[in-house]
Amino acid sequence: MHPLVTRRHARPRRALAALLALAAAACLGLVSGAPAPERAPEARPQPVARADARTAHTVSYDRHSLIVDGERVLLQGAEFHYFRLPSPDTWRDVLEKYKAAGFNTVSLYFHWGYHSPKRGVYDFSGVRDVDRLLDVVEDVGLYAVVRPGPYINAETSGGGLPAWLKTVEGRARSSDAGYTAAYREWLTEINRIIVPHQVTRGGPVVLYNVENEYAQNTDAQYMQDLQDLAHAQGVDVPVTHNQCCQASWTPHWAEGLGAVDIPGLDDYPQSFECQNADTVWGPWGDGITRRLKADAPVYAAEYQGGAIDLNNAGYEACRKLTGPAYMKYFYKSNLIRSGATLFSYYMGFGGTNWGYLAQPNDVYTSYDYGAMITEDRQLTEKYDEFKLQSHFLRAAAGQLAKTDEAAAPASDNPALETAARVNPDTGARFTLLRHADPPATTDDSAVLDYGDGRTLPVRLDGRDAKVLLSDYAFGGQRLALSSSELMTHTSAGGRDVALLYGREGEAGRTVLEYGSRPGVEVLDGAADVSYAREGDALTLDYVHEDLTRVRITGGGRPPLLLLLGTDATAAEFWQDAESGLLVRGTALLRDGAVRGGTALLRADTERAGEVEVFTGAGRLAVNGDRVPVRRTASGSLLGSLPGPRAVEPPELTGWRAAAEAPEARPDFDDSRWRAADRTLHADDHGFHHGSLWYRGRFTATGAETGLKLNAITGRRGIYQVWADGRYLGSAQGGVQADSDPPVNEDPGPGAFTLPDTAPGEEVVVAVLVQNMGHNDDWIADDTRFKQPRGLVRAELPGSAADIAWRIQGTRGGEDLADTERGPFNNGGLYGERHGWHLPQAPASGDWRRSRPDVEGGTVTWYRTSFRLGLPHGQDTALALRFGEPPAGHRLLMYVNGWNVGQYGAGIGPQRDFTLPAGLLRDDGRNTVALAVVAEDDSAVRLPSLVVKGNHRTG
Repeated sequence: MHPLVTRRHARPRRALAALLALAAAACLGLVSGAPAPERAPEARPQPVARADARTAHTVSYDRHSLIVDGERVLLQGAEFHYFRLPSPDTWRDVLEKYKAAGFNTVSLYFHWGYHSPKRGVYDFSGVRDVDRLLDVVEDVGLYAVVRPGPYINAETSGGGLPAWLKTVEGRARSSDAGYTAAYREWLTEINRIIVPHQVTRGGPVVLYNVENEYAQNTDAQYMQDLQDLAHAQGVDVPVTHNQCCQASWTPHWAEGLGAVDIPGLDDYPQSFECQNADTVWGPWGDGITRRLKADAPVYAAEYQGGAIDLNNAGYEACRKLTGPAYMKYFYKSNLIRSGATLFSYYMGFGGTNWGYLAQPNDVYTSYDYGAMITEDRQLTEKYDEFKLQSHFLRAAAGQLAKTDEAAAPASDNPALETAARVNPDTGARFTLLRHADPPATTDDSAVLDYGDGRTLPVRLDGRDAKVLLSDYAFGGQRLALSSSELMTHTSAGGRDVALLYGREGEAGRTVLEYGSRPGVEVLDGAADVSYAREGDALTLDYVHEDLTRVRITGGGRPPLLLLLGTDATAAEFWQDAESGLLVRGTALLRDGAVRGGTALLRADTERAGEVEVFTGAGRLAVNGDRVPVRRTASGSLLGSLPGPRAVEPPELTGWRAAAEAPEARPDFDDSRWRAADRTLHADDHGFHHGSLWYRGRFTATGAETGLKLNAITGRRGIYQVWADGRYLGSAQGGVQADSDPPVNEDPGPGAFTLPDTAPGEEVVVAVLVQNMGHNDDWIADDTRFKQPRGLVRAELPGSAADIAWRIQGTRGGEDLADTERGPFNNGGLYGERHGWHLPQAPASGDWRRSRPDVEGGTVTWYRTSFRLGLPHGQDTALALRFGEPPAGHRLLMYVNGWNVGQYGAGIGPQRDFTLPAGLLRDDGRNTVALAVVAEDDSAVRLPSLVVKGNHRTG
């Protein structure tokens, strides 16, 4: 083995919030003697040890939950693919947005093929620095579920398996000797990085997932070997597996050879029918995660958080398919009916299939996934719903992490059903309210009978669900019951604060227990207040409108500020996980702290407006700047924050163009190309990604009636053919067949007419084949995974003449010429091989003022540059925008040498192509290069630069 040298990063040794607090304190000249920092809120998640202490933790589990250092932990997280965001500086941004949503965990696939362009070569530098990634996870304060495969699926090329593995003997995803030697090589490399980051060594890694959705053509010895290797290499956190997709499927890996510690289930109840987003409702099951192992917690390992766009509906349709209504009904139903305490949603942020990362049969350039955070790193209404639910889970984790199924309050309306769980130690009850008919859209009311003389009026509109609390203690308070849902609670300035919410216009009732009549003051909004000495019940009746504020004092309990809002007003709030600070009005709260009487926030704003902080501190600083504030009647601090400065993107002008494809000419020198004397398959010659050129020579007999070819490209791919420099046309490339196992016969046949030839004349055939990516191996079947790419057959009907072929792909093949951008960035176009996509001026080519039209059978490059001067302290998301996809050509786009997308005929509906922030020079010159591959005569519409988001940021 000759692994590349790993570039190590100095580990951050302090929590980000602490660094911010110290810096702000120094900047503001804060002095001691100010009010003491407020106490932390109850029911906080178990904190991740920071790298400065590197405190070792113990990890165990029982049937209820994971247990860290003897404390129960409820995991709430989502998937993140570092390989789909080639910008390490923005990894932190996405992960901080996860945490701000209320998540305490991130799930991480590790992509074998992304790190290994060649057998024995492993690259963990630059955009592949996963050691740095785990440092960032730790510093942000999240747990990590690591998933190194070896197979990951993820709709990525080869399912994450390296393309060179296609030439290795032995069935992939089995204990065959050839595959075993290969995967041991990979796991040795990746485990060497993962092991020091385990919570047992003071890092964030709390679970280790082996394999992925391994349910067909399984090999129990292989599953056992994966775990034995992990343990031998130092993995000592619990081992998990994500079974797809029904509990009835076998094996579960819950018992016998290959069994894991905590088996989990993947569930996608809304399907991937984004084109039917208005009508689909749970076609793939009820979405309830089943228990697979009696002595392990219930694990929703991959619960649907979006969808791939199989039918080119666009990802906004996928976001609608899996929008807030679906999230309310299915997520809350699963929480209560399953008793799960480990949740991971797929995806939280999808990212981009830049270069040739896509598995072409399922996805195109964008992997937005309809997730809560868009491909451009912008927040959506799904993010708001996740924030409401995840903050509740974080606030209630101390009681939700251990519950048993229990009798639910009875509904007097059969249209509404209930289910409940109770914490056996505290008696806290969590009641699910939903329609008995899942797809019902009616608006229904009922009265719930708790069986002890207590009743509660409730209302539920269709395709919704609520989790209602009763006998729930927080701070110094006791919530008897409520028809409003809890978002969060905290302690601030010597009082408890609770935020409850309900649907706009719905009546709400909240009952609190007090030993004597407390003082009640409605500060904002309206509420009817009554107190019954029998039962010590303080009852508040109200309508959910904007935000009602109620201050309650006395009654034998600490003061309480009760905030009663709508879904929309509750979503305006943020809570910092560590300090408990409750904030309203920012576009994002990254973290907060209280130091020396000052509340310190690191936050984003999308526009100028008010900021409100519920705290006992007397001063406020945001992003290091003092903010003038006043104390409100609610005891909060109220101030104003500026928004971002407007950004007007520069116009893309001054385009220059140059033609290429000399490979199609008969006199082109291909003597240095590799001879395809054994097979035409591209992978056999070390060319795994992107465009492939073939040149073949034969001596004509005069009996040739044409040329018949077959090529496999993957979905959306084409191939083009020339003879003696004359363009013969194009054909659709073959794709993975729908049969199981897939059939490779005649996957992409094309028949072409040859120019007239005389006997004895040498004819040169040139073929340009697009390799759109490699099939996954979801069913662990080599017929699918090892399906070749490139030409697979060439015939001369009517003639016995042999064609001698040479092949050329990416420059250097497996020996990468561009190690920074890696194996998925480039193909074998002439311009790619000669650096026309790179920022520096090309050393070859006849570059002239661009022309609007291209001729069929040509490859034309367009280049221009633009300067950015983005304001400092802002996060501006930019994209390249194209018009209607053309019918006659397809286009590769490069920004500063990075392949950010493929666009055009038959590729997909995408028109906006994200430019990851780390690839751009915010204050300097940037280069755009486009390679236009023309099938037919067509007009080229050049892109514009657009702003997809703009925030003043911390």
